[in-house]
Amino acid sequence: MTRVSSVVIIGGGPGGYEAALVARQLGAEVTLIERTGVGGSAVLTDVVPSKALIASAASISAAQAGVALGVLVNGEHQSNGALTADVGMVNARVRDLAQAQSNDITHRLVREGVHIVHGTARLVDATTVTVAAESGAEMTLLADNILIATGTRPRVLDDARPDGKRVLTWKQLYDLPELPERLIVVGSGVTGAEFASAYNGLGSEVTLVSSREHVLPGEDPDAAQVLEDVFARRGVTVLGNSRAVAARNTGDGVEVTLEDGRVIEGSHVLVAVGSLPNTEHLGLEAVGVALDDRGYLTVDRVSRTNVRGIYAAGDCTGVLPLASVAAMQGRIAMHHALGDAVSPLNTKLVSSAIFTDPEIAAVGYSQKDIDAGILRAEVYTLPLATNARAKMEGITDGFVKIMCRRGTRIVCGAVVVAPHASELIHGLAIAYEQNITVDELAQTFTVYPSLSGSIAEAARRLRKPDTE
Repeated sequence: MTRVSSVVIIGGGPGGYEAALVARQLGAEVTLIERTGVGGSAVLTDVVPSKALIASAASISAAQAGVALGVLVNGEHQSNGALTADVGMVNARVRDLAQAQSNDITHRLVREGVHIVHGTARLVDATTVTVAAESGAEMTLLADNILIATGTRPRVLDDARPDGKRVLTWKQLYDLPELPERLIVVGSGVTGAEFASAYNGLGSEVTLVSSREHVLPGEDPDAAQVLEDVFARRGVTVLGNSRAVAARNTGDGVEVTLEDGRVIEGSHVLVAVGSLPNTEHLGLEAVGVALDDRGYLTVDRVSRTNVRGIYAAGDCTGVLPLASVAAMQGRIAMHHALGDAVSPLNTKLVSSAIFTDPEIAAVGYSQKDIDAGILRAEVYTLPLATNARAKMEGITDGFVKIMCRRGTRIVCGAVVVAPHASELIHGLAIAYEQNITVDELAQTFTVYPSLSGSIAEAARRLRKPDTE
């Protein structure tokens, strides 16, 4: 008789629930332990809610853009300030969407035979997990393999403790009954930039505090410059080289103190200065599971920790803070743990997107890699404003950038700045993963007119003999 493997998964976010589905497909008995809600922060308080909020802001931007295209509202042209948002309604919709997505995932897991336990888990050893269930019951689970997918939480400043009213983390924004009149966003990374863009679109007066000279310091510099230009045109104030050290609720507003002594005032402040891994109180030290100096679980490319039988996936590993990566890590972990064929994680194949307006998406090697001499490549950047579809829709900001290796002409990286860049990047991701040359990409038919036509056009511009 074949022995059935047992798997215990701690954490119900993308890394956890995708791992659970794979483990069930491979015939394992699976128990998934989740403390706050299936889907984790990605579904309930982070990715799904933030992108739903951003969609509301984008609908306002699209309506405002219609003025330039001849659209009238009640027979009149509307000024840029004519459209506003009911944030109470927007946030209610955001919360409903997040809960609906969580429910859908839960139903799928139950249908596939995953046993879900609501509670808090702790490792006893490499094969034993104890659970303090939400019901008050205590249970002990034995497992052949354990996956830890506990995610992260917002990092806060010692002198800017969130109160959920005016000093906020991104998890608390969706409880606001009204639109922040003057929002200060502390942090100019992906999260800060996305919320600055969204709330500016919804109608808030936004000030973005950046500890670096420019926004999105870790992203493509040309893409970041486009976003800065858009921010300037739309009235977002960016305070570069400015580090926030404190924030306090004054009762009817907030005061944010900068490192140089300046104090800026607003109605609300969003602190978006990174994340911390949820790796405490899990019993990892007693079992001997290694953490790095920041508290993240260390894993290899098949999601193994240093302890046999214990795997980890998602943001708690510090690999790449993307739901798609978490899900892939979880799938890889179960394929490996249960003896199935598996390809190790290759982070260079990961497509990423920043949901600002316009969106920024990228795949493969970066401009920074090329400038540093990591590989020899040709680069061509085609402004989106030359695209016929862009002209029809009044799109003036953005570009397509393609990079190809010298000699082979194989696509090795790409950046797209455009409306729905997160969708447009997929074709370039396929080109990169499948080692397609720019010649082949240039010869692929595109619809005319379409924004994707700029991808083929940029590839055509790279069709030239090497000079070296």
